[in-house]
Amino acid sequence: MIIYPTLELHNGKSVSLTRGRLEEPVIWHKDPLDIARGFADAGAEWMHVTDINALIGDGNNNELLEEIIRVAGIPVQLGGGFRSREVVSRWIDKGAGRIVIGTMAAQDPELVKALAKLHPDQIVLAIDIYEGKLMTDGWRQPSAFSPEAFIAEFDQAPLAGIIVTDIDADIGDTDGTLGVITGLAAKTRHPVIARGTVKQADDVVRLKYMPNIAGTLIGRALMSKDIDLKDALEFAAAKPEPKAEFL
Repeated sequence: MIIYPTLELHNGKSVSLTRGRLEEPVIWHKDPLDIARGFADAGAEWMHVTDINALIGDGNNNELLEEIIRVAGIPVQLGGGFRSREVVSRWIDKGAGRIVIGTMAAQDPELVKALAKLHPDQIVLAIDIYEGKLMTDGWRQPSAFSPEAFIAEFDQAPLAGIIVTDIDADIGDTDGTLGVITGLAAKTRHPVIARGTVKQADDVVRLKYMPNIAGTLIGRALMSKDIDLKDALEFAAAKPEPKAEFL
């Protein structure tokens, strides 16, 4: 299972949001570039970055994102505000390892399928769920798609994966969140990346043994030091099966 240490950027700062709400963001007073370098130094294979400003249509953090891609030392999975073919292609040209798409996929599924064929294994589908509904536009608008129908729509596209977020799960309701995510994971052939489920080290271990869960994003728990990234990576790593010794 792949751990995606996560940065959320708002106005040039690293933040954490509760259920996507900007009213009271937690601001982490550390240089995002230093955080990105630290992820690589700890041994992460990938990192995830969300541009909150671009996601909500309130500017962007483009210069900082370009610098993160240059200095991170590991591939960057980039999300937030990708609503046109040109923007997706531009960021792939700038070195983003993967692009996460949600709203555009609900509005123009055929375009996103075409992008997935043009950039195989570089497009990630985002499925954000609130009260059982698929949400778009920075978690603000319900879609006409059900989450299940949305997954089925992209079943034949060469996606790199699907990020599933249960927005309305109670903060402590890890079991409820896992139920939503694993239920959707059972309906797709694509690897599923869980978001919002890891608050302590035991959650990494639990996810590792869930069917079709290929990775998880971890943001706030790393920033608050509730989890050490090196420990999370070790827990998520595949363990070799014991081999019988033959005489």
